[in-house]
Amino acid sequence: MPQPPLCQGPDPKPRKPRHAIPPGATDCHCHVFEDQTKYPLTAVRSYTPPLVPLSEYLRLIDALGIERTVQVNASTYGYDNSVTLDVIAKLGQKRARGVAGVAPDISARDLKRLHDGGMRGVRLSTMVKGYGGPELLGAVAKAIKPFDWHVQLHVEKVTEIAALESQLLEHPTPLVFDHLGRVRGGEGVNAPGFQALLRILRQRDDCWIKISSWYRLSDSGPPAYADMQPLAQALVAARPDRVVWGSNWPHPVWNGFMPNDGDFLDLLCEWVPDAATLKRILVTNPAQLYGFA
Repeated sequence: MPQPPLCQGPDPKPRKPRHAIPPGATDCHCHVFEDQTKYPLTAVRSYTPPLVPLSEYLRLIDALGIERTVQVNASTYGYDNSVTLDVIAKLGQKRARGVAGVAPDISARDLKRLHDGGMRGVRLSTMVKGYGGPELLGAVAKAIKPFDWHVQLHVEKVTEIAALESQLLEHPTPLVFDHLGRVRGGEGVNAPGFQALLRILRQRDDCWIKISSWYRLSDSGPPAYADMQPLAQALVAARPDRVVWGSNWPHPVWNGFMPNDGDFLDLLCEWVPDAATLKRILVTNPAQLYGFA
């Protein structure tokens, strides 16, 4: 079987943002990829990551001024969460939490082990292989509900949210939507899928949205990614108490212009100029969602 394509790595020299960010700021979406002899990749995957270990991620957040992290167990590991559990153990749960990949038939005992290790959600995806998609929503919800976990939904296209709207409105666990719901900048705020996302956020108090990965969704492109600004601002206007931010470091499945991560954080600060709202997004909301003190 041919190996899935190797992704490019992140900018190796992250710079300090121009804008000050509040203490306790949290990166709610990131991955690390350690030595593959210790943490083997699953054969059924969509990409092959470069070696970008925890030491490099710590250098990144030190440059950005980020204090807390939510490690999303990458789809390249399938249902093996060892690397994420080890990262959380090294950093401690005052500083780190995780989102797992789990099989729909996972036992309560195994879920408790993941919960005790700092996991607080499970990811499903229609874009990358390794997790399973919305067809598992019911089975996964039944398994995780006793642990008060959320389902993190990663769609390939925002139109999928419109198709799933009625099911998502009735879903029995909290929901987190990845990457602005994967709406493209050229689709704009009136895209049916994006409007469905806004309705879900307004109607449910236990749904959250991540402002992240907009560089791969923009049709206007760098450095301003201007077509993504109204989308991000519409989400913040709709539910400022349910928006979080993620770096998506090291930017897997992206082979294009790789901006500096300091620029990404500066753009967030420019799109959300109100200091109180920015603190909600970076500090207060993540603390509530992931259980940080």
